[in-house]
Amino acid sequence: MPKVTLAAPIARWLPSTAGEKSFVVTGATVREALDSLLVDVPSLRGYILDDQGALRHHVAAFVDGVVVRDKRALTEAVAPGSEVYLVQALSGG
Repeated sequence: MPKVTLAAPIARWLPSTAGEKSFVVTGATVREALDSLLVDVPSLRGYILDDQGALRHHVAAFVDGVVVRDKRALTEAVAPGSEVYLVQALSGG
């Protein structure tokens, strides 16, 4: 089964979590994996996804180290042994 790992800046939104946090999920796409995660941790929905269900601007996702380019559809494949890594994106000038 795939695994979703939350980088520490995102995991801090979970109660009593320090550092990264990983969850075993189901799904064959990034969308399905995130949906599975949000069943277990619904409080993350507003921080990770916007009102249209796309990844928020400040969140970046990687599947096995490869950046997820389509933050709206999230149709990238996720293999049973894959890791989806969510991290707070950096911006600024």
